[in-house]
Amino acid sequence: MAAQRADGGLGSRSPAGFRGIRDTVSGRSALLVIGVLVLQTAFVLSCVGAFRDPTAHRVPLAVTAPTTESADNAFYRLALLHGEPVDPRRVADEAAARRQIRDREVDGALLLSPRGGDADLLLVAGGAGPSLAEELAGRVATAEERYGRTVRVQDVVPFAPGDARSVSSFSLVVGWCGGGMLCAWALAFGGGGRQGGARRTPVAMGVLVLYSVVAGLLGALVAGPLLHAVPGRFWALWGIGALLVLAVGALTFALHELIGVPAVAAALALLVVVVLGVPSAGGVYATELLPAFWRTIGPALPPGAGLDAARSVAYFGGNGAAGALWTLAAWAAGGVAAALLCRIPALRAGAPSGRVRRTP
Repeated sequence: MAAQRADGGLGSRSPAGFRGIRDTVSGRSALLVIGVLVLQTAFVLSCVGAFRDPTAHRVPLAVTAPTTESADNAFYRLALLHGEPVDPRRVADEAAARRQIRDREVDGALLLSPRGGDADLLLVAGGAGPSLAEELAGRVATAEERYGRTVRVQDVVPFAPGDARSVSSFSLVVGWCGGGMLCAWALAFGGGGRQGGARRTPVAMGVLVLYSVVAGLLGALVAGPLLHAVPGRFWALWGIGALLVLAVGALTFALHELIGVPAVAAALALLVVVVLGVPSAGGVYATELLPAFWRTIGPALPPGAGLDAARSVAYFGGNGAAGALWTLAAWAAGGVAAALLCRIPALRAGAPSGRVRRTP
């Protein structure tokens, strides 16, 4: 009898345990877990795919030489390298080459020595991105050695001491992106979802703009005057941070307004900003070293555009930042416009603002 009761007890508890699991993990929860698993796998795939084989591809390189013949020889032996790692461009002299590096028109310059026994000089810009200078130096040295020439390397735009290999700049940009997403989610979920009133979205956009200004300010303060990690003009860095936070936040909020399903909207925002945007931003390897897919999408996504603009301000006096700033402005304006357009029908119909009107 005791054994029967024990068996019976175990038998009765087993279905209850399965019912408990079924009640805890509902169909919706299971879908969310599967979605998280898919995003995690996609992020791993994106990172590994982007970083597994960093190879230079058509890196702009200025070439100057004392004679036309030597310039032609250098130009052709660089242009004919396997895989087209560099894109050689002839310039008049050393001053023009240095100016193009500062203006971010090229990532390096090869100055051929007028005397055959002397080493040629390769100018690189470490501030343009991690590993780019090393990759460029290796490629040029290999090409020159085949013709019995040697190369010495000079970094004319080195990283700041607190921003070794652009880690601090990249971390600042990732932090700004994360803040924009979290703020948008807080505004979307805390405002009662899409049913929170027709005037909720304009108010949320106003709050997001204010948050972006403050977040950009605090990030620039921490990375600049407080820790002395990222150099450059403080005001310009602040403006880039505010625009980046607004771009990411507006994109995230707009997806929530357009789709209406919080989990799906959040997943799409993570896909664009984190899964695709972070590996292709150029923070671990410069964009020019990434495979074609990531090299193409990187500058067009907020993290890549934000990092490019931050580097331009930090190391190049703002030169070359215009394209990245226009990209961020487009994301910000597009996100704000899309979110507001979703509310126009409700506003025209006189939908309630979300407040309870008391009757006398």
